[in-house]
Amino acid sequence: MDNVMEVMLEGLNCPHCAGKIEEKVKQAEHITEATLNFISKELTVYIDDEENREKVYNDIVRIVNETEDGVNVYEKKKMAEEAIEEEEDNTKFKAVMIGISIAFFVSGLISGVKSLFVVSYIVVGYEVLFKSVKNILKGRIFDENFLMSVASIGAFVLNDFAEAAAVMLFYQVGETLQDMAVDKSRRSVKALINIMPEYANIFENGETRKAAPEEIKAGDIIVIKAGEKIPLDGVVTEGSSFVDMSTLTGESLPVEIGEGDEVLSGSINNTGIIKVKVTREYTDSTVAKLLELVERSGSKKAKSEKFITRFAGKYTMTVVFAAIAIAIIPNIITGWENAGIWVHRALTFLVASCPCALVVSIPLGFFSGIGEASRRGILIKGGNYLELLADVGTVVFDKTGTLTKGVFSAKRSTVYDKNVLAGVYAAEKYSNHPVAKAFVNEFSEYESKESKVQNIKEEKGYGMTVDHDGKVLAIGNERLMKKLGIKCDETDESGTVLHIGYDGRYSGYIVFSDIIKENAKKAVDLLEKIGVYETVMLTGDKKKTAEDVGESIGIKKIYSELLPENKVEKIEEIMKGNERKTIFVGDGINDAPVIAISDIGAAMGGLGSDAAIEAADVVIMNDDIEKIAEAIELSKNTMKIIKENIIFVMGVKIIVLLLAAFGIANLWLAVFADVGVALIAIFNSMREKM
Repeated sequence: MDNVMEVMLEGLNCPHCAGKIEEKVKQAEHITEATLNFISKELTVYIDDEENREKVYNDIVRIVNETEDGVNVYEKKKMAEEAIEEEEDNTKFKAVMIGISIAFFVSGLISGVKSLFVVSYIVVGYEVLFKSVKNILKGRIFDENFLMSVASIGAFVLNDFAEAAAVMLFYQVGETLQDMAVDKSRRSVKALINIMPEYANIFENGETRKAAPEEIKAGDIIVIKAGEKIPLDGVVTEGSSFVDMSTLTGESLPVEIGEGDEVLSGSINNTGIIKVKVTREYTDSTVAKLLELVERSGSKKAKSEKFITRFAGKYTMTVVFAAIAIAIIPNIITGWENAGIWVHRALTFLVASCPCALVVSIPLGFFSGIGEASRRGILIKGGNYLELLADVGTVVFDKTGTLTKGVFSAKRSTVYDKNVLAGVYAAEKYSNHPVAKAFVNEFSEYESKESKVQNIKEEKGYGMTVDHDGKVLAIGNERLMKKLGIKCDETDESGTVLHIGYDGRYSGYIVFSDIIKENAKKAVDLLEKIGVYETVMLTGDKKKTAEDVGESIGIKKIYSELLPENKVEKIEEIMKGNERKTIFVGDGINDAPVIAISDIGAAMGGLGSDAAIEAADVVIMNDDIEKIAEAIELSKNTMKIIKENIIFVMGVKIIVLLLAAFGIANLWLAVFADVGVALIAIFNSMREKM
């Protein structure tokens, strides 16, 4: 399996350069794949062998330095907070320099002294000029720094001092506002980083001491005081409190917890002091997995992002040659008397043509959408899945634990043999199935130290068999009874029927009922309201039980009595017949194969579940079924905003490019078509998605 390296590129402000870095890194030795998220400035690379890690890192540093000046490269785990703060300080310094430049520019307008425009230009433009020269020496000419340098110097040559200074000033104001807008979006991830626990209070030998969360082992006891972050997942052994889980699940109300309750790392202990027995070490904890999931979400690019990156590369070369043609061809035809006019038009054309508005705003749109979803308790693993969600036409639900609470209670029993019930109790203690847990909870009076079971065999979709007192005890559904040749009673009762056979004879059945979630019907109605044309339910339960649940919540297409492999076959059949995308919603554990094979797989209440996080493309961090409709609606609105940006940016650019070619547009308008349009698109990307 490939090894992952995550590298931060602080100071990378050129989207065109980001694309070049990504392509060069992909071609480097020992790297199997690489993705650069310009918005988060995170480069994710996959290395063929861990032994090559140092060489790969050095190659990345070399590639970045050759491609873009002033970019700090470091592995993500090192000094992330300090680097982000340093970059924000640089943005503030830039804002101060812009203020000084504006003062000189206004003085020049009032006094008419041209030298003041030159000072204004140098104060705000020295960095652009310096980068342009360095990039030319490296063989990289056609970037934004070069375009602005040529355009502004050309204006000086044509004696337009005020225009030259204004063009550079307007450009830098736009770039600074753009950086601030992107930084604002990145703060959502930075805020998430702040849920990282800084320490844990470990309880040893009657005393507490502070320790790094990474040092704590499973089984250790930690103490969490009021106001502290819970550093690791665990179970409360002493005390009670109210816990704020809003950052993890989007739930605004605190949750009451006490002895025996599970607590998740990253949540905040609001009131009392609690002692917690650690169940997961730090690397496997909820907060570590959550951060890894959110931070990597930008590495999976949507088709729209990939297309824009490819388009920008070809587009830039095309417009550069078009600008050269505008500067030269008319002069060859009509003579060189009006060369200055055509050069000015070419410079204007070049500035207006910059594709940065698209290259920045579209990834930012996806990044912002994913960030908004995470704030709502919905984790979307990448822009590609956000894009697919917008095209969902069919939602397929698992029943137990998804549409129902997965909490069973016995409502009828025809089993009266105490020895058999004692055997069932001993066997069910070894199963994690919800019905098994319900039996253990409700039939605890049949617990017996003398009753022991051996040779436990559990078969998904059937049930389990064990040896009890030298005889075979079978516990499961009707299919298991038929497989073992045991004739069982037929019942049309609604619920999950647990048939029991002992020593080849039928002992009776127990009916367990599962409670439908209160908002399940509302969730299905919401899906229809936002344009989902089909809802389906897949379950292993009996036909009548499935139909009763489906009818009560408004699902008309129901497939029941399915084995796990039948669910996979059925989801493939459903997807094959659909033009639009299909999302499967399950509990993330038993349904992992179906979640993995679907167009989009969503895990309900999957926070803390390894299977959910690994298999699902979308993880609903609490157990709210309505979040599925919310995720689809959010993705639709995100894609709408992205399409608006593409149409707006390309429309303005085409108009201004035509105006520039015919001499109607000036450099001021060209800079607006570059920076101004980029700003509008960026702010549009960052607006509320719902």
